[in-house]
Amino acid sequence: MVLEVAEISVTPGREAEFAAAYRQARELVAVSPGLRSIRMTQGIETPSRFVLLIEWDSVEAHDQGFRQTDRFGKWREAIGPFFAKPPHVEHFDEVE
Repeated sequence: MVLEVAEISVTPGREAEFAAAYRQARELVAVSPGLRSIRMTQGIETPSRFVLLIEWDSVEAHDQGFRQTDRFGKWREAIGPFFAKPPHVEHFDEVE
């Protein structure tokens, strides 16, 4: 299992619009093969900061099962207009 962590800075004042767009576009990611779970969180101290947490079977599942599909373009089209800057995305392995 691989955890994708995306730190998303939203333009201040547009947080509710971003959250609504995420709710509508979430299914574009959720149907991806190799996806185990998806969760969006919002900062309490910094409400314009969101963290997207997605568990994938592998980095390849993320890349081939989602990023290289037309669903990725639709996803970015839906939520991208609210970004204050490009998201910072990294993948993590569990420490055992």
